[in-house]
Amino acid sequence: MRAVWRVGDVRAAEAGLMATVAPGTLMQRAAAGLARRCALLLTERYAAGPPGAARRGAPAGVYGARVLLLVGSGDNGGDALYAGARLARRGAAVSALLLSPGRAHAEGLAALRAAGGRVVDRPPAVVDLVLDGIVGIGGRGCLRETAEQLAASLAGCCGRDGDRATVVAVDVPSGVAVDTGDVPVTASGQPCAVRADVTVAFGALKPALVVGPAATLAGHVELVDIGLTPWLRGSPALRVTEWSDVVDWWPRLGPASEKYTRGVVGVATGSATYPGAGVLSVGGALAGPTGMVRYAGGARTEVVRQHPSVIATGRVADAGRVQAWVCGSGLGTGEESAAELRAVLAAPVPVVLDADALTLLVDGKLADRLRDRDAPIVVTPHDREYARLCGESPGADRVAAALRLAAWMNAVVLLKGDRTIIGTPDGRAYVNPTGTPALATGGTGDVLAGLLGSLLAAGLAPERAAAAAAYLHGLAGREAARGGPVTAPDVADALRPVVGRLG
Repeated sequence: MRAVWRVGDVRAAEAGLMATVAPGTLMQRAAAGLARRCALLLTERYAAGPPGAARRGAPAGVYGARVLLLVGSGDNGGDALYAGARLARRGAAVSALLLSPGRAHAEGLAALRAAGGRVVDRPPAVVDLVLDGIVGIGGRGCLRETAEQLAASLAGCCGRDGDRATVVAVDVPSGVAVDTGDVPVTASGQPCAVRADVTVAFGALKPALVVGPAATLAGHVELVDIGLTPWLRGSPALRVTEWSDVVDWWPRLGPASEKYTRGVVGVATGSATYPGAGVLSVGGALAGPTGMVRYAGGARTEVVRQHPSVIATGRVADAGRVQAWVCGSGLGTGEESAAELRAVLAAPVPVVLDADALTLLVDGKLADRLRDRDAPIVVTPHDREYARLCGESPGADRVAAALRLAAWMNAVVLLKGDRTIIGTPDGRAYVNPTGTPALATGGTGDVLAGLLGSLLAAGLAPERAAAAAAYLHGLAGREAARGGPVTAPDVADALRPVVGRLG
C-alpha cells in the first residue's frame, strides 16, 4: 500500500530533512524531478512529430517547446522557476507569469533569467506546456480572482500542434484543499482550482491527490523522491490499495481445498419485488474465493435459475451454516425484512450490511443487536445512505466522515464513491484508486456487496476484504465500460476475468 500524508506531517519531515542538508537542496531535488517529467511529456508529444509538424514548425521534444510558468509567491513558485530554468537550458522557450511579482522566489527567478527565460504579463499565444506553481501545500481557501481566472483559462491554451496545452501541477493542483481533497466551486458550479493532466508530487502523496474531487483534478500523479520518507513520522492519513496488496491477500487453493474449507457465504438479498438484487449479489459472491453460496430470500427461484450451483432457501433460519452473511440489497424494509436482518445479526459470523439493511438501522431499533455482536460488521453506504444514518452528509472531508461512522457503529465503513473510502473503528483509512463513473448505475453496489461477503467468508480481515472488493469491483467497472454503457450484469460478468488475473 502507498501511504498518504497530511500537510503537517510533510512539513515536519521537511524541517527534519532540511536541517541535515545544504540550503536549497530540497527545492533543487524537486525541480530536477519536475523538469525531467516535463521534458518527458514534451518528448512524448513532439519527438515523433504530428502530421505536418515540419511545415508548421512544431518542436521536436524539448528544444523549441513553448513553456509557461504560473508562479505564485511561495516555495511552490520557486520549484516552478528552477524547473523552468532547467528546461530553458535544454532549449525550451520559457515564460514566467508572476502572480505576485514583488514576492516571487528571488533565487529561482534569477536562475530562470540566467537560463534565457523571460517574465511576461500575459500568457503567450502559443503554449505547449503549462507549469502550475501558483499555490502549494500551504494554500488555504479559494484561489484569488486573478489566479482563478488563469486556472479557468488554461483549457484555451494550445500548442503548435493545435492541441490543448499539457498542464502539470507542482506538488498539488492549485486551489484544492490538500488535507481533505475538497475543491471550492465558483458561483456557476465550476471547480475553483487548476485541472492538471499530470501532478508531480514531492516526497509524499497528499490526500488531495487520491481522495475527493481534487483527485480528479490531479490527473496522473507521479511521486518524486526527495529523501523525505525516513523523516515521515507517525501514522499516515490513509493508505492507497494497490494490485500487489490484493494479490497478497487473495486466498490460495491447495491440494486439500474443498468447498467447505474455502468458506461458505450466505446471501440474504432480493425479494419477489426485487429479484435482480438477489441475482446480482449472488453473482458478485460467486466471483469471489469461497467454495459455496447459500441464498436465503424471496428471489430464490430466479437466483437458482441463473446460478444453479447456489443452495437456496426462503429464510435465513433455514440456510444452514455460513462463514459470513451479506444482507440488504432489494430486501425491502417491512417487518419480514427486519426479521431477516435480525436473524443475520444474531449469527456469530462477519456480516455485510447494504442498501435496505442500512435503512432498517436508521430508526435505532436494532442498535442493541449491533452492540451485542462480537463478529465484524461492514457497512457499505453511498452518500445518501450515509446522510440517513448520520443525519448529515459526509461533507468536504470524506475520510473523516467514514472514520466517524466507523467509530460510532464499531464497524468497518465502505463509503462508496468515485474514490471509495474504507474506514475502521480504530481510525485507519484506505482509499480505492480504481473507481470509475461507469459504476454509477443501478445494481452495481449489489455486486460489490456479494464479492465483499465472499472475501469475508474466505477469512480475510474486514478492512482487507473491503479494500480488495472495492479495488476489483472498480477494475470490473472499467473492463465493462470497454463495451459501451455499463449495466450491473456487465460488471458481474467482468469480475470473473478480473479475479482470474490474480493468478
